[in-house]
Amino acid sequence: AYRRSQRVEKRLADKRARILRAARQLVAEGGFREAQVAAVAAVAGVATGTVYRYFPSKADLFAEVLRQTSQREVDVVSQIASSGGSASTRVADGVRAFATRAIRGRRLAYALIAEPVDPEIDSARLEYRHALGQVFEGMITEGVEAGEFVPQNVEASAACVVGALIEGLVGPLSPRSKTLEHDREHLVEAIVCFCLRALSSDDDYESRLGRS
Repeated sequence: AYRRSQRVEKRLADKRARILRAARQLVAEGGFREAQVAAVAAVAGVATGTVYRYFPSKADLFAEVLRQTSQREVDVVSQIASSGGSASTRVADGVRAFATRAIRGRRLAYALIAEPVDPEIDSARLEYRHALGQVFEGMITEGVEAGEFVPQNVEASAACVVGALIEGLVGPLSPRSKTLEHDREHLVEAIVCFCLRALSSDDDYESRLGRS
């Protein structure tokens, strides 16, 4: 049976990666709707048919873009989760990092979390939210065990934290919104405080973070 050489495998993998980079670039510039397959092919330096050899449909291509890009965000929060320190500080830092990075890559972040998309892409989006929720679930569990957070259904609480985090950003990240032009830091800290209030059910979260 025919077996591809390592050189051929590498060339195919490189071409696939180039297509994904091009697609991500276009989504970051104009969202999923503006990123057409022909444009992706042009930026990647390949024929349109080549894109379809790697990805059967536009939805398959952009679902993979969402998976790859969102995994980086999950990895960032996961690093914070395993960094040590109090659970409340790590939850705050995780929320803050996610929100700050989303604001920095505003157009791409809006596409990943809120832009109307095909069902295949929306399915990948749900996987993203679930993976992020699992990271926060671990931190909340540790916080409950340490007495930092009140006893609660940690799975539900983690899903609510992710929901609050994402929904708190949807409006401001919208291409038509001007909120982020004036008050980025206040928005991020408002989301952080909301999430910690919800987990603590008191105002002691500020003292835990060393703030007055």
